[in-house]
Amino acid sequence: MNIYVGRISRSVNETKLKELFEQYGQVTSVKLIKDKFTGEFKGFAFVDMPEMDDAQAAISALNGMNFEGQDLVVSEARPRENRPMGGHRPGGNGGGRDFRSSGPRTPRFNRF
Repeated sequence: MNIYVGRISRSVNETKLKELFEQYGQVTSVKLIKDKFTGEFKGFAFVDMPEMDDAQAAISALNGMNFEGQDLVVSEARPRENRPMGGHRPGGNGGGRDFRSSGPRTPRFNRF
């Protein structure tokens, strides 16, 4: 089972997280999520445990637990959403301006 772990302290590494979850059963992988541009840790991770019963026990025991100064949020991971490529958001066109209109722009305020 793939498990979402949120509100993780920046002092936590993959080894510490793996050791925490191994108290409840076998852990096949731990992935700390980092920003793709800065490389900074985003504060959440995914832990994979092959045994459903072990994973459920870990979720029940660790959700809300204080670990390294943060109260963890632990739950079954949801499937990844498909998002459009290119970073464009639906309905977003630059703050409400209509760039398709023609003609000169007039200033909002006179600066005298």
